[in-house]
Amino acid sequence: MQKHAQNHCLFIAAVVGAIALTGCSQSETDGTRASAPSAPPQATTPGAYLAYEHNVSITLDAGEIPARLQAAQTACNEQTYGACNVLEVNQQGGNYPRASLTVRIVPTGVEPMIAAASQGGEIGSRNTHAEDLAQAVHDNETLRNRLKKERESLLEFRQRRDLSVADMIALSQQLAQVDARMQSAEQEAAQHQRRIDTQKLTLNFQPPYRQDSSGEIRRALHAFGETLATGTAWTIHAVAFLIPLALVFGALWWVIRRLRRRKQLD
Repeated sequence: MQKHAQNHCLFIAAVVGAIALTGCSQSETDGTRASAPSAPPQATTPGAYLAYEHNVSITLDAGEIPARLQAAQTACNEQTYGACNVLEVNQQGGNYPRASLTVRIVPTGVEPMIAAASQGGEIGSRNTHAEDLAQAVHDNETLRNRLKKERESLLEFRQRRDLSVADMIALSQQLAQVDARMQSAEQEAAQHQRRIDTQKLTLNFQPPYRQDSSGEIRRALHAFGETLATGTAWTIHAVAFLIPLALVFGALWWVIRRLRRRKQLD
């Protein structure tokens, strides 16, 4: 048993060493130094690895906000301006009418969608942010290539006929770990490509400031009765709290006055 365990350990070490040598051989073939830092991939076109996000504030009459939100959401679902997916929808009515729509859309559809959403209104503010994913894409690609070579090496070792059951189990476990890491790296690569190929757009709809100010007056008038009731209740509480204090101070004042009169009489 001890000899078999030693052979098993030696086999696992040989597998790991062979995989490492395979990676080194490939690096030497490509003419890349192991000590030299890897450079990010070169973009074929300017901005090829940029992930854009746009945030636009649109001022509309309060009554038009629900219809405009619905129209923008329908345009995205029907792919009116190109491939588009709705990510988030928020709507608030009542005294504070607000709405927002967040979508992921192809770059050519960003400006047409903003123009349609702001038609008849006014763009109050706009912010555009771009995240450079060049290094992240390169690191993920390097990881996937390394995992692919490890998987190929493990498959080659598994085809050997002199392997014991324990060796086969160890190889299967390592292969499962490599496959799981490869799947995670593939998902991350797909997410990077999705962020590069499409752009995130958030449309914020809000009423003009003058409407918002008049709404404050209406809200104050609407809450007049409640405010009056609350103030009256607090006043009653204050009077009830002060009555005992007034009685105490009144009694002290009467005692002090009587003492002064006695001294004057004496």
